[in-house]
Amino acid sequence: MRNIVKKYRPHSLSESKGFIEERIVLSELPMVSFVRLGECSLSKNDADFVKQLRNTVRDVVETPKIKMRLEDMASIACKLRISVDEDSPECQRAKTNAKAITEEIQDILQYKEVNLPSQGQIWKELTCLEKEECRLKKGGAENIEKYKSDLRQKKKHLREQQNSYVKSNAMGNFIKAISAPGRERFYFLKWMKMNLDNLCQKKLSSLREQYKEKCQNSENIKEIKDLDRQLSNNSLGTEHFLREMGQIYEAAISLPEAEASHQQVIHLPKLCAELLLDGFPLELVDGDASSIPLRWVSDILHELNALVCPKNKILVVTVLGVQGTGKSTLLNTMFGVQFAVSSGRCTRGAFMLLIRISDDFKKVLNCDFMVIIDTEGLKSPELAQLDDSHEHDNELATLVVGLSDITLINIAMENSTEMKDILQIVVHAFLRMKEVGKKPKCQFVHQNVSDVSAHENNSRDRKLLLQQLNEMTQAAAKMERKEENKNFSDVMEYNPDTGNWYIPGLWNGNPPMAPVNAGYSEAVNELKKKIIQILRDCQSSANNILEFTEWTKSL
Repeated sequence: MRNIVKKYRPHSLSESKGFIEERIVLSELPMVSFVRLGECSLSKNDADFVKQLRNTVRDVVETPKIKMRLEDMASIACKLRISVDEDSPECQRAKTNAKAITEEIQDILQYKEVNLPSQGQIWKELTCLEKEECRLKKGGAENIEKYKSDLRQKKKHLREQQNSYVKSNAMGNFIKAISAPGRERFYFLKWMKMNLDNLCQKKLSSLREQYKEKCQNSENIKEIKDLDRQLSNNSLGTEHFLREMGQIYEAAISLPEAEASHQQVIHLPKLCAELLLDGFPLELVDGDASSIPLRWVSDILHELNALVCPKNKILVVTVLGVQGTGKSTLLNTMFGVQFAVSSGRCTRGAFMLLIRISDDFKKVLNCDFMVIIDTEGLKSPELAQLDDSHEHDNELATLVVGLSDITLINIAMENSTEMKDILQIVVHAFLRMKEVGKKPKCQFVHQNVSDVSAHENNSRDRKLLLQQLNEMTQAAAKMERKEENKNFSDVMEYNPDTGNWYIPGLWNGNPPMAPVNAGYSEAVNELKKKIIQILRDCQSSANNILEFTEWTKSL
């Protein structure tokens, strides 16, 4: 229950403006118990009793004499000799270890600068140098070999700066805690996530609402950019600690093998490979720096391969879409995973998660694992001017499309402009894949469709979508100088009648008080069946983990 975060409006509007967002176990709530004593039923003659019961419950809810937090009930349960899961030694040790790290946090930005310094400006500068080393766009008339040598020297200097940092106590404690065996490591990461969420939640909730409101008007450029920066500065999750671990590793591994710092980090990739096997997501692309920590990610995947070999065949499913279109919720519902979800700006980049395929299903899909890649932070071109994120979007789309066996293109139906924006990015990505000999499959997912018979009634819209895709293919082909591609079907296999899915909204009404729409889960389940059918029918031999690693490097 600790994972449940509820948004609600206080009973008395004088207490607070708008809604409050709070973890349910930490909320002070009136407690109402319903006890059934033997066989009983209420007939029409008991209307007075029912009325009295309603009045009593209403009185308790509106003017409670006793409010308490669910968390505080644990001590009462112990007195009553009721077993509490969290009392286990592993859970309590993990709780203590997580608290030792998070209780020091006062100012999040300052904490990150002091305790997680390797992922700051230095990492962003390294990213720019690595990209330039591949593209060589700024060399001008300078001798190319000398230019490359200068870039390598700059990279070396920045790595030396990273290595000059003394590993903070927080990072030392974090690495020690995730090195714990079995369930204790799992508990630790759960406690870390909850503690960090509690620290960030109040500030981020307000910022997300402001960000969402300002994004309705693309003229609010300055305000959006400022809010974007504040959201990034005030975000702190376990992914930031793992990101720092990756930078510590990449810096130390660049030193000679005999160096003590080098030897102290060689076990870290295996730790993260074990986390992947346990179902925790790995940050594939650091969206803040718009880059892959390639040595770190590839070494983790090599360790993962060593742990599971020879059962190392994988199929990859990815999702693309601008922020706020329900990408993470779609994957969570479809595969029973827990990618982070929120309305408004989230951490940018891409996260991968490993799902083990059951033995009886391996024969159907001809693979051992399914890799799910969730992308965050694609922005529409109107907002791209804020921080050159259009280039970031194209790079991210090209990467995840190139890695995938099937890509879900997530589109919110209420925003036709947004739909064109995401299609423009996607067409470029698929066109580049054709150049390298890959022709991944895709499904267009139209979200927030109110009409259950949308597929039958939207044949005209599908024709319009195909027309737009063809136009964008021609425009993209011209830009990429591949003008032989006239239609979208030249780039990938696409059938308008079978390649579009219409998903109703998640909520019946307006959240937070609205119930979940059962039709959402049913439609997502049908989409999941289609994905499995596509993967089965394509008779893919499935890449193994090492081949996936090589594709990541090449892309």
